[in-house]
Formats: sequence, structure tokens, C-alpha cells
Amino acid sequence: MTKLTRYDPLDDFFRGFFVRPVEMGGMPSLAEAPDIKLDVKEQEKAFVVHAEMPGIKKEDIHVSIDGPVVSISAERKEEKEVKEGERVLRSERYFGKVSRSFQLGQDIDDNAASAKFVDGVLELTLPKKAATQSKRLAID
Repeated sequence: MTKLTRYDPLDDFFRGFFVRPVEMGGMPSLAEAPDIKLDVKEQEKAFVVHAEMPGIKKEDIHVSIDGPVVSISAERKEEKEVKEGERVLRSERYFGKVSRSFQLGQDIDDNAASAKFVDGVLELTLPKKAATQSKRLAID
């Protein structure tokens, strides 16, 4: 005996529609969360780090140094409101935090370290700490 099945094209169209997140134009999705891309260069007396941080304000960036470990963290706040006269047509917000830590091959002289932020790129100049010579103790 043959089995008949009813086909509804709208059924396929709406299947999973309410399960997937709906993206509004102009706002980042979860896949587009802020990211820190790094370039680390070693010079004779210092490490130079370039960190790309588009869309983040200078006052929202924090850098900490602990020996050879450098941590960069930032918070991104973005609000967008589209108005037509006195009616608000769309209001969107995005808040996100991002952080990145890495270890360099030598301790950093944190007192002489410097940072500047220009056009979405954070530049860190991290001078190397003078290596201490190991001392061999004579046993009496």
C-alpha cells in the first residue's frame, strides 16, 4: 500500500526560523565579538607589541605586567539608536569584554614600559630587565 504525505512549502521555510538568532544590520553578532590581534617583535633591549583593537576607546584598555607575563584587557560599549522625529525606530546595544595574556622570554622592566594608542592600535614598548648573573656560592 502506498503512503501519502502532505507537503507544505511554508513548513520548510519556517522550520528553524525561531531557533536561529536574528541579526539586525550594523551590530556585531556573537561570532564578531571584539578580538585582540597581536604582533610581538623582539629587539635587542625591548619587546614591541602591536595590538589591534578596533572600536575600543583608549580609556577602556588596561595593561598589566607581572614579570614576563603581559595581560591586555578591554571593554567595548556600543549603543546605537535610530530615530525618526520623536519615534524611536530601533535601539541596539553591545557590551563585551576581551582579554589576552602572553608570556615573553624575559622579565619586563615595568617602570620603563610605555604604551600609546593611535587609530585602534595599541603599541607597547616593553624594555627587558637586565639579566642577573647567577652566583655560585662556595660551601665552607
